[in-house]
Amino acid sequence: MSKLSKQARIYAVVQQIPAGSVSTYGDIARLAGLPRHARLVGYALNALQEQTDIPWYRVVNSQGQLSLAKLSPSGAAEQRERLLQEGVEFSPTGRVLLKQYRWSPHPLAWEAFIINL
Repeated sequence: MSKLSKQARIYAVVQQIPAGSVSTYGDIARLAGLPRHARLVGYALNALQEQTDIPWYRVVNSQGQLSLAKLSPSGAAEQRERLLQEGVEFSPTGRVLLKQYRWSPHPLAWEAFIINL
């Protein structure tokens, strides 16, 4: 059983996404030991304080779209700008190129990390 709350586990996973990479809400849920709880990841990220060190902007939906666009056009613009600054590229339709930028931690390294959550 994890020592951390679900929200804290989600934040711990998001903090592992390296600069220049992205992950999906579903990937984060799975890696945090919360499979099929992608919406919970969205709720947790939405609850973050405005000035946070957690790289929330590295999390996109399963199609590579910026989900913030539905909630806040300015939030989506900030997310896009931050990703562009890290070298993440977008398709002509505005989607992150997941095949190129999707983060996938090494299974053995991840197992060692997750045991401590």
